[in-house]
Amino acid sequence: MKAQVLSLTGQVDHEIDLPAVFDEPYRPDLIKRAVLAIQSRRRQPHGSYVYAGITASAVSWGSGRGVAQIPRLKNSSRAAKVPQTRGGRPAHPPKVAKILVKYINKKEKRKALISAIAATINEKLVRSRGHQFEGTLPFVLDNQFEDLEKTKDVIEVLKAVGVYADVLRAEDSRKVRAGRGKMRGRRYKQRKSLLIVTGDAPLKAARNISGVDVASASSLNVEMLAPGTQSARLTIYTENAITMLGGVR
Repeated sequence: MKAQVLSLTGQVDHEIDLPAVFDEPYRPDLIKRAVLAIQSRRRQPHGSYVYAGITASAVSWGSGRGVAQIPRLKNSSRAAKVPQTRGGRPAHPPKVAKILVKYINKKEKRKALISAIAATINEKLVRSRGHQFEGTLPFVLDNQFEDLEKTKDVIEVLKAVGVYADVLRAEDSRKVRAGRGKMRGRRYKQRKSLLIVTGDAPLKAARNISGVDVASASSLNVEMLAPGTQSARLTIYTENAITMLGGVR
């Protein structure tokens, strides 16, 4: 399979052969499992205090009083300890001992990564994810793109290539999160835009663009290519990145 290499002005410079990794079949089931496995390792264990609700010195009144034989506080009729009463312990509280990490086999994880890479050149899948762009996939840029040091220069290249409309789509999607999370350090929600994959080091000049993520070819993982378990993310590669992806098996 051939791919056109674009210059920084958006013109076709030359063609290259895509590596075999882009011919892999689409496996959304494996991609979803791999993304959930990555996300599960970031979950923070939480649970109630082990002795919550059971530290009270409560005892039952016993039989013969015409009331339920449940533990009650001393010098009071208020119930305690048992979960079926008001003020008692929770019946089935969250426990920190619960296993939150999900596992996936190494070969399945590798297969998911390859499948997610191949999905980035499927135009039907990419457009179904909501991305907006002009031209044909894949977008492969000349290696000079990796040398850009200013964000405004990166934006000019994205406009010339025809993918900046997707950046504006992500920028306009920013909104205040509904619910309690807005007070816990995650006030805003925003859609993901394109992913820029370079050769040895991520492109620092593009890190501050709305919805854009940057990565090197060696640091790619399934979650970057399929955020939210939804694969076929709009991706821009450099020629060096395509060469390095040729070693992925």
